[in-house]
Amino acid sequence: MTKPSLPELLHAAVTAVGGTERPGQAAMAEAVAEAVDDNAHLLVQAGTGTGKSLGYLVPALAHGERVVVATATLALQRQLVERDLPRTVEALHPLLRRRPQFAMLKGRSNYLCLHRLHEGVPQDEEEGLFDQFEAAAPSSKLGQDLLRLRDWSDETETGDRDDLTPGVSDRAWAQISVSSRECLGASKCAYGAECFAEMARERAKLADVVVTNHALLAIDAIEGAPVLPQHEVLIVDEAHELVSRVTGVATGELTPGQVNRAVRRAAKLVNEKAADALQTAAEGFERVMELALPGRLEEVPEDLGYALMALRDAARTVITALGSTRDKSVQDEDAVRKQAMASVETIHGVAERITQGSEYDVVWYERHDRFGASLRVAPLSVSGLLREKLFAERSVVLTSATLKLGGDFNGVGASLGLAPEGTAGEDIPQWKGLDVGSPFDYPKQGILYVARHLATPGREGSRTDMLDELAELVEAAGGRTLGLFSSMRAAQAAAEELRGRLDKPILLQGEETLGELIKNFAADPATCLFGTLSLWQGVDVPGASCQLVIMDRIPFPRPDDPLMSARQKAVEEAGGNGFMAVAATHAALLMAQGAGRLVRATGDKGVVAVLDPRLANARYGSYLRASLPDFWYTTDRSQARRSLAAIDAAAKADGK
Repeated sequence: MTKPSLPELLHAAVTAVGGTERPGQAAMAEAVAEAVDDNAHLLVQAGTGTGKSLGYLVPALAHGERVVVATATLALQRQLVERDLPRTVEALHPLLRRRPQFAMLKGRSNYLCLHRLHEGVPQDEEEGLFDQFEAAAPSSKLGQDLLRLRDWSDETETGDRDDLTPGVSDRAWAQISVSSRECLGASKCAYGAECFAEMARERAKLADVVVTNHALLAIDAIEGAPVLPQHEVLIVDEAHELVSRVTGVATGELTPGQVNRAVRRAAKLVNEKAADALQTAAEGFERVMELALPGRLEEVPEDLGYALMALRDAARTVITALGSTRDKSVQDEDAVRKQAMASVETIHGVAERITQGSEYDVVWYERHDRFGASLRVAPLSVSGLLREKLFAERSVVLTSATLKLGGDFNGVGASLGLAPEGTAGEDIPQWKGLDVGSPFDYPKQGILYVARHLATPGREGSRTDMLDELAELVEAAGGRTLGLFSSMRAAQAAAEELRGRLDKPILLQGEETLGELIKNFAADPATCLFGTLSLWQGVDVPGASCQLVIMDRIPFPRPDDPLMSARQKAVEEAGGNGFMAVAATHAALLMAQGAGRLVRATGDKGVVAVLDPRLANARYGSYLRASLPDFWYTTDRSQARRSLAAIDAAAKADGK
């Protein structure tokens, strides 16, 4: 039998999921197949509606080697495992004469831990463990969640938190899950044979396609202990998120509360001298943190340096003592010891890292109203790490609806550690960029309106002219508005103002769960939804409920953001343009994601309104506009209002 062609396979898969074949999807599938066959790297931008999941799954399944697919959002992981993969595998089976296996793999703390559930949680203050089910009042929310988790543990096949509906609070989940550092290990654990996390790993080892998340991919790359099975092809979907997820995994944090917890956990398990030294070091650290002012620490101040060295040395002594002493009076000593060891090792690791002071790290203080001060350390850049760990051993395909900024892939490529496209040289990963476009006719379906007449937004202070403009646009659109704001304060102020002015329901992020808000927004065309960052990339509402997307200002990083400003400064010191490389790239990515909320289907029409004149007037405005979908562009406010009114009237005439 002749080998089926890629177009045949793609046709079978698209038919199975009830989709429509699109030229962009076919071009993407061909490019992915070529990259995988040549063991090369590919960055592919595929606009909303292209059907990019099948654009990479079909050539990957046809290739026959093991593939890891890493995505940023839970929604896409579920879509792949519950919808796209089962249907595609079935559709391709008659043609490929095999049925590829697939599995989902997440970090250990995403799975219920049977040891924790049955033996209890190591308690901080007392020896041994306590039964969290008895400790929580059955009438309390925590108690009810825990009882539901206990019932669920008997019926679940996966133990995966995301399979539990409705979900439970983070606090409840923490009672019955462990991090990889706290895990006893399958061979030492009484429940090792039934462990959900171990079963997920075993399934992944046997699977042809392993679906995971960016965070686990980062842990696999950074920590050197392989979590993912060996694979020949890596596909990173929602690749615009990868750098921030890897940075998050590579960021260390120390807080007085966390240090005190470690002291309590270790105190009963080590000799008095070691415990006292850690307690004294913790008190010294807490005193320094009481005076901490938010901001970057270009140099570690002397008092903090002494406190961290004391903490590091005391933690090292406790780690040695934990390894060499046994105490039979402690109930389930292995679990208690493992949790104490995990806490103290984390503190030792972060204190050591900051004390050593790498020029490639950024250190800063943060202050939260609720949690007090924290000390944080993050890599200045993860590009070198990604170049070395991601592109060395396998073919990598990175895809997203937004990878091309200002007209090319080089900005995103640089953040991933890639030299400009076409650069040759030894040890330089070779890659190609491809934009397969979108099935949507952006110039006909959408308008980009920039409110050029408004005052330039300042750092603080009310923007009365912006709020007037916002109210007029929402009124003209008949509701139907997704408001994307650069801060929660701005979103709250706008919601408060418009609730007083307009007879339209205004939903505000934080007043209800995100899922509930989006459902209510989609259900009623007169409703508006206002919020911040997670709405910029997490909302998919096709149709007449979302015909106006408003951005209050260009979402540059805050000037006092320690990590972003350090990255900007480093680019400038190397002779580059720090503002364009860091701040403008960050803003372009977010604006492209935000503008992408407008047109989600072929019949969608509407306006993206940016209430920041800098997009029209500033030198960098053209770079930002080139990063957005190719909407029809205007700065004429009456034109924008007339268009919105016409779109609203047409939707009402259709009964929407």
